[in-house]
Amino acid sequence: MTDPTPSAENSAQTGRKPTLRTIAERTGFAVATVSRALAGDPRIAKATRERVGQAAAELGYVPDRAAQRLRTGRTKVISLLLNPNHEYLGYTNELLAGITQALRGTGYAVSVMSDDVSGDRLEQVRMILHQNLADGLVFTRTELFDPRVRLLLEHGFPFATHGRTEFTQPHAFVDFDNELFARQAVQALVARGCQRVMMILPEARFTFSQHLRYGFLSAVRAAGIAYEIPEKVSLDGDPSEILAHVKARQTAPEPPDGHVCVGEVAAMATLAALADCGQRPGDGVHVVAKRASPVFDLYRPHISAQFEDIHQVGQLLGDVLLRRINGTDPATLQVICPPVGDFSAD
Repeated sequence: MTDPTPSAENSAQTGRKPTLRTIAERTGFAVATVSRALAGDPRIAKATRERVGQAAAELGYVPDRAAQRLRTGRTKVISLLLNPNHEYLGYTNELLAGITQALRGTGYAVSVMSDDVSGDRLEQVRMILHQNLADGLVFTRTELFDPRVRLLLEHGFPFATHGRTEFTQPHAFVDFDNELFARQAVQALVARGCQRVMMILPEARFTFSQHLRYGFLSAVRAAGIAYEIPEKVSLDGDPSEILAHVKARQTAPEPPDGHVCVGEVAAMATLAALADCGQRPGDGVHVVAKRASPVFDLYRPHISAQFEDIHQVGQLLGDVLLRRINGTDPATLQVICPPVGDFSAD
């Protein structure tokens, strides 16, 4: 007598794709119970959810997203708009890993789309809206009055941003306290005896550029020291431009004796420029930075940096977006992460 319940192996042999009914036959539960258990419904007993999940894995069950979309109106997809160039090493991997971790067990998948900050930043958003490609959207490099935020607010479409805006209408975001970082970075350089400090900023249209500027200026003015914020080079340019600018300043009259580096790429360009000029951090010139990886642990001489946990940012973005999709008030979905660590002496 043969077993009437298909296994993953005999399903493959017969060409039958495992379905909710297949799992129901294997476990003895109703199809509706199986569906709710796979969706993680807390009203279904944990033991039942675990039994159904195990059976689904054994059978090789894969949800039919097209059927789910027809039944629920949801795509079970979250889109991530990502700028391929960033001031951090490994930013994309860490952010995506964090978002994926937040979505684990929810049935949601992530689709990644490129965000060209020098082009039409609405193009991808319009496509997602018009073609109903996702249930929610995450994006980065947020602007003061970001056109993507305006469009999504107008359509009532769930989203979460890495960074804030200046819109009065609240929206979900996760941000780093760049103002506090810049203020503490200057204070650390002043404590080392620096009298002229430099910080290369992102383009002014990005909100975090304004936060960095305010924190930096408030600290240098309170300390009564000289400062420089270059206008012809930015964090968003090619690293070779940063290197060339720092070299030019270090070999000119009244060079900076302190550098605040907003990210790992800028810090490496600054360190390369100092080395080319025969200068060593900690010996007449000092460097502090913002980092998101352990890269500076491998540098000699050591430079001090504060940490932004991008993996945690991704987790938080995934969490607040899921809650926004489920109707949570966006005014309660706003997170500002403080810098981690202090600036130890270089």
